[in-house]
Amino acid sequence: MASLQIQGQHTCGGILIREDFVLTVAHCKSPLPMTVVLGAHNISKTEKSQQWIQVADYYPHPQYDEHDYDIMLLKLKNNATLNKYVKAIGLPKKNGKIPANVKCVVAGWGRIGAKKPPSDVLKEATEKIQFSHECKNIWQKYFNTEHMICTKFDKKKGGICQGDSGGPLICNSKPQGLTALTLQDDCNNPKYPHIFTKLHFFLPWIKKIMQPGNVILT
Repeated sequence: MASLQIQGQHTCGGILIREDFVLTVAHCKSPLPMTVVLGAHNISKTEKSQQWIQVADYYPHPQYDEHDYDIMLLKLKNNATLNKYVKAIGLPKKNGKIPANVKCVVAGWGRIGAKKPPSDVLKEATEKIQFSHECKNIWQKYFNTEHMICTKFDKKKGGICQGDSGGPLICNSKPQGLTALTLQDDCNNPKYPHIFTKLHFFLPWIKKIMQPGNVILT
């Protein structure tokens, strides 16, 4: 898990998919320089496990249009050192399909609830995959069934919120999505499913950007 920071402040999450590349969402791009923090648990402290690496290049998807194609690769200035705290995570196979009601894990340092402060400590929560047609009915133009996944969640236990963008949706021990959209100012409203960028749809684009090296597939 990666914390994407601007001027020392956490802004988004991401995942390390090779020693030199982090995957996140395109709406996290900023005109200000970005630093990737790897191996962190408490981002308010300087931990021995942490690696701070500047971003050299930004690769938002060329078709990104504020809501759709919300995915971006970050080329790191220096390679990450892989160890027990920092690991590259394998991407899903192209034909990976997750049925509705499967429990998945989300993680991040975002807000701990609507209108609540962000967390200094990495938090996890469980959300369930929801039927795509249900999400389309609710989110309308903001949900693309081909490129996105959506989840339902328990209001009391919470889930993703502002500041969690770019973090992973882990299903069956593999990342299937990246946190992309929640209801603004009311991320805990169960009437509005959480939306994630569907990773396996973008595998050809990811591989193309990351050449000549190879992306890890699991």
